[in-house]
Amino acid sequence: MENQYLLHGKLTAKPGQQKELADILIQASQLVSMAKGCQLYVVSHDREDEVSVYVTEIWDSKTDHDDSLKVEGVRELIMKAMPILAAPPAKGQELEILRALGI
Repeated sequence: MENQYLLHGKLTAKPGQQKELADILIQASQLVSMAKGCQLYVVSHDREDEVSVYVTEIWDSKTDHDDSLKVEGVRELIMKAMPILAAPPAKGQELEILRALGI
């Protein structure tokens, strides 16, 4: 059995488009929140950074995360976000969960 999978990523929007990017990611969170294995999907930002949006996800397994990209509507949201990104998304941090409460 695979261990839980945590992915933490930072996406950088073009100037003035942080809110639009965050809105797209929030829409994605609504689509995948009911996907098999989704334990947590958080969209956040740093008030001191006007271009970045962060996503933190916890899944029952990496396989469940990978399968979430097949949820209807997710690919369309990815395509909608791409033109407003300042750079291609960097690979997120895959972190090992040592302890999680309430999940």
